Amino acid sequence: MSATRFAPSPNGRLHIGHAFSALCAHDFARAFGGKFLLRIEDIDGTRSRPEHIAAIIDDMAWLGLHPDGAPLFQSQRIANYAAALERLKEKGLVYQCWCTRSEIAEALKQQPVRHGPDGPVYPGTCRGRSGGDGDFCWRLDMEKAVALTGPLSWIDLAAGPQIANPAIFGDVVLWRKDAPASYHLAATLDDATDAISHVVRGMDLFAYTAIHRLLQQLLDLPQPLYWHHPLLLDDSGEKLAKSRASKPLSELREAGESGAAIVAALRRGQLPLGITLSRP
Repeated sequence: MSATRFAPSPNGRLHIGHAFSALCAHDFARAFGGKFLLRIEDIDGTRSRPEHIAAIIDDMAWLGLHPDGAPLFQSQRIANYAAALERLKEKGLVYQCWCTRSEIAEALKQQPVRHGPDGPVYPGTCRGRSGGDGDFCWRLDMEKAVALTGPLSWIDLAAGPQIANPAIFGDVVLWRKDAPASYHLAATLDDATDAISHVVRGMDLFAYTAIHRLLQQLLDLPQPLYWHHPLLLDDSGEKLAKSRASKPLSELREAGESGAAIVAALRRGQLPLGITLSRP
């Protein structure tokens, strides 16, 4: 049986872009007789707030996108993430990093800068370092990891077969200084735990699939299929985002608008005024 998930972070209110993503995952599951799960990614330190969790659940009910079963919470899975990190430690694939952002910026000034999808790639300052002071994160030794797994690939249902090239990201953080597991480690493990067969999410996460495929291979996790759907853009051509103060669903709900009508319009391809769909 197929299974999809909608996995928002409760660090702000959902907007119409989230509604579109939830709808894509929901309708995909329903079309194939599968399960649709709601997973709350609530390990983002103090930014994860109870009132936002309540609002997510209310928004989903208002939209009529009902998950199968109760919401799942990342905060209840820290032990699972820690166990995976220990496995990577045993393989010698992670190392401690004490660098601050300012120290990384200064190090990048001293050598040629390699850029990846997230910008300048971490220069490996702490790789091979024996110790340091203060808090530290855990980084993946990308060169060792890629050498261990060999070539990787994955399938996107819209874009077709893809070659995974996680090396372009450099030594990514897997365990953060200010919170538990990074998005990459937590989401990859959660999809395996929840038996997600099809990861339905926005195109803004397309490139990160290479990292997730790498982690799946390193940790002997199943490989799902992917569908990265288009994004909703505002009138400036930027994706809708909490950080850009995109109008929250809760405002529409409190104003008496119909969530069912919004979902029906999205299914017909009718977007709110000023909002467009990104191109592939």
